[in-house]
Amino acid sequence: MISQFYILSPRGDVIIRKDYLGDVPRTSSETFFRNAKFWKEGDGEAPPVFNVDGVTYLHIKEGGVQLVATTRANLSPSFVLEFLRRICTIVKDYCGFLSEDAIRKNVVLVYELLDEVVDYGFPQNTATEALKQFVVNEPTVVAPAYYQAKPLFSLSKGPTGVFKSVLETTRTDGKRRDEIFVDVVERITCTFNASGYIASAQVDGAVQIKSYLAGNPPIKIKLNDDLLIGKRDAPYGVSDSSSNGHMVVLDDCNFHEVANLDSFDVDRTISLVPPDGEFALMNYRTSHGFKPPFRLQASVERDPNSDVKANLTLRLWCEVPSDKAASGLEVEVPTPRYVQRVHCDLESSSAGGGAGGG
Repeated sequence: MISQFYILSPRGDVIIRKDYLGDVPRTSSETFFRNAKFWKEGDGEAPPVFNVDGVTYLHIKEGGVQLVATTRANLSPSFVLEFLRRICTIVKDYCGFLSEDAIRKNVVLVYELLDEVVDYGFPQNTATEALKQFVVNEPTVVAPAYYQAKPLFSLSKGPTGVFKSVLETTRTDGKRRDEIFVDVVERITCTFNASGYIASAQVDGAVQIKSYLAGNPPIKIKLNDDLLIGKRDAPYGVSDSSSNGHMVVLDDCNFHEVANLDSFDVDRTISLVPPDGEFALMNYRTSHGFKPPFRLQASVERDPNSDVKANLTLRLWCEVPSDKAASGLEVEVPTPRYVQRVHCDLESSSAGGGAGGG
């Protein structure tokens, strides 16, 4: 059973708190933030699950806020972490976006959702569609800040329709909105060697769907005919075709429970009845050859003014084609604790985004 649930701001302030069992001190949020902020073991970030004085803390971070569950029971960590992910999805479905500002402007709505999702510490139904019949509060939709500001590299803004609430189903003329958004979201992990060449690379992607269709009608989604998935499609020539660049090759994938794959192996068509809210229709992974959108090169030089210091220079090149757009881009470069100074330079001659730091 979950003893407490709360959402913390980046500063450690409690935005939302629910105490279900009363067996964990109310100061647990301060204990969590202090331990997570100044985690000592290995000088790294706090793990997603840790125990302090008999209380287990499980947490995730999304949208700039931290969602935390505490318990004294012997619960499955993966179950609780998945439950926290589901809370993130529900908040985004009903508030339009997950951020500190969005939660503060929809506190009553979030509390109403939590009352339906958890009873006496036991997680209940977390399906967005099932919760709609119990929700009476209207949301205040807040668009993410990086869509309100000028994006990096002067690229165009992305779509804002996906930040609507599932409760926003009608236009001003009273007619029902019939919209569906399909996004392909990919996370690229690359390891560069000292010469700046890629040592290893992997793409973890998902086909995300957010539906505002009236009556949840059945739909079909068609993928590439030249899509090959893992060893199952090896007899069709994965190695030869992929090396010539004629195939989209995935190492493996999995599908949402609503996906009907009866004809997927024949014509790469997925049939489904999309539920309300956002969900991942397909998750996939590939390590086959692709060109990453960035190049990174590192060099170390001895400091001429010191016998014990060295200068580390990281050069990052953006290779996003000029006809493509991106927004909300963040570049994070971890450095050792003994680094004294860091500065970043943006070359004015490179509109595509060549940057160097020392």
